[in-house]
Amino acid sequence: MEIEIKGEHGYVFATVLWDILLHHFWMSTLVVNARKKYNINYPNLYAPPGHKDRQVFDCIQYPVSASIAGFVYLLGRIVYFLNYSSGRPQARYRGAFMHVAYIALLAMVVRFTIELLLPMVKDI
Repeated sequence: MEIEIKGEHGYVFATVLWDILLHHFWMSTLVVNARKKYNINYPNLYAPPGHKDRQVFDCIQYPVSASIAGFVYLLGRIVYFLNYSSGRPQARYRGAFMHVAYIALLAMVVRFTIELLLPMVKDI
């Protein structure tokens, strides 16, 4: 079986490259710097309850969780595509783990939306 790479696939590769550069390097660098600035040590993913800078740090940390879930989702889409395009469409279900990452991303968006709207609702 031959795989033909067309010029248009360069857009896909560029998207993945930017995803890696933005999510995995730039955002993780921001989180590492925030850990130092706000004194949040590993293994804590988020600031512990009662920490004076909890909201600020957790808002910085959020992109790391989203990027991990985004990467898992992307990987699932790749597995789905490769298996689907193999001529055995039923094999596409091997990429079904992407749905777990999608649900995680959706939950993060819901949480973030609530956190943004809650102060506004309290003021009403």
